[in-house]
Amino acid sequence: MLKQRIITALILAPIAIGGVFFLPQVPFAFFIGAIIMVGAWEWANLSGVEQQGGRIGYSVAVGVLLYLAWNLPSAWILGVGALWWAFSFRWVLGYPESAETWGGTPQRLGMGLLILVPAFSGFVTLKSYEMSVWLILYLFALVWGADIGAYFTGRALGKRKLAPKVSPGKSWEGVYGGLATTAVIAVLVGFYAGLPLFTVFLLVVVTLVTVMVSVLGDLVESMVKRHRGMKDSSQLLPGHGGVMDRIDSLTAATPVFALALIISGWA
Repeated sequence: MLKQRIITALILAPIAIGGVFFLPQVPFAFFIGAIIMVGAWEWANLSGVEQQGGRIGYSVAVGVLLYLAWNLPSAWILGVGALWWAFSFRWVLGYPESAETWGGTPQRLGMGLLILVPAFSGFVTLKSYEMSVWLILYLFALVWGADIGAYFTGRALGKRKLAPKVSPGKSWEGVYGGLATTAVIAVLVGFYAGLPLFTVFLLVVVTLVTVMVSVLGDLVESMVKRHRGMKDSSQLLPGHGGVMDRIDSLTAATPVFALALIISGWA
C-alpha cells in the first residue's frame, strides 16, 4: 500500500504542480475542469448512480455547467457555494437522521453541483489575479497546514469527537490544532508581506473561516460515503482512493477563500 501511494504521488505531483502553477488562464480552466469532471463521475456513484452511462452523463452535464459558470459573474456562484457550505453544517450535525432529507439520489446529485461548480469558479477566480500563484499556494498551505496540525494535535490531545457518526477519527482538539497552525501561517505571511496590523488580523479571520469550511468539506464527503457504504470515492488513484478523496477539503475552501478576496479587494 505504501509503495502504491509513493508511486502514485510521484506521478501525480509533477502533473498537479505544472497544471496549477504554470498553465495560463484558459488551459488552466480546462485542466481544473477536467479534474472536476472526474470528481463528478465519482460523485454520481456516491449518489447511488451505479450504471457507467449515468455516471458519465452526470460528468458531462457538470462539464456543461462549468462552461456556463466560466462565463457568468463568479461572485454569484461563489456566494451560492458559500451559502451551501453554511447550510450543510446542519446535515453533518444531524447525521444519520438528516439523511432522510438529502439521502435520495436526486438530492445527492444536486449536492454535487453545489460542491463542484463553485469550486471550479473559485480556482478560475484565483487564477485570474496577478498574484495567482501565491494565492493558490497560500490556499494549499492552509489546507495542508490544517491537516497536519489536526493530525498531530488530535493524536496527542484528541478526546472530544467532532462528528463521531460521520468521521470517528476526528476530534475537536484536532480542529483547534489545525486552526492554530493556520493562524500562525497567516500571521507569518502577513508580516512577511509587510501588511498593516489590522490587515493581518483580517487575514487571520479569513484564514480561520476558510479552514473551518475546509473541515466541513471533508465531513460532507465522509457523510455521503458512509451513507453509500463506500470507503473511497473510487480507486482511480492507487493507494490514495479517488479524486474526491484528495480534493474534498479544497472544494469547500476554494470558493470561500476566493469570495473573501473579491469582497475584500485584497488580490
